[in-house]
Amino acid sequence: MASDTNTSWKTTVIISTSPQCDEPSQILAQQHRVRRSDNILSSSFVFPLSGTAFLLVTLEEFSAKLENTELFERIEKFMEVHRNSFLLLQAPVYGKREWDIFSSVQNRFLGCNLRVMPVHSTADVVKGMLIIAKATSKPNVEKLRDQMSLACAQIVDHSPVWGMLQEIQF
Repeated sequence: MASDTNTSWKTTVIISTSPQCDEPSQILAQQHRVRRSDNILSSSFVFPLSGTAFLLVTLEEFSAKLENTELFERIEKFMEVHRNSFLLLQAPVYGKREWDIFSSVQNRFLGCNLRVMPVHSTADVVKGMLIIAKATSKPNVEKLRDQMSLACAQIVDHSPVWGMLQEIQF
């Protein structure tokens, strides 16, 4: 169902010129407007209409001791530039080492505006970015907000607690 909705929705994506972005860029270019740029951080994808940005990092970029200060500085710079930021940690399989890295990254950036997502393949990378970008794009976020308000109103209207409170005229 998500692929059906993505075909009718088109957006612009600004993508880093780094080689790591080549394969996702080709997939995105099939249905969206893609612009490659040297002016954004390496391995990043920016969806300007939804205000989201994604940084793609492979777990091979982490050292054995998880103290790759250059990588952490790159992630911090990414967070400073992009208010609504996502870190995509890519590994074909998630074993103990991969989950340890994932946990370490989450703990290091706990309380920040960075959301960390595990992904396995390029297809997962593209699918995750498109779902988030579409859900946060202006017409869709307003529609989603309206649907959530309607759902909340229906829950309250059909709640036995609400009926009981109305009976005792609270």
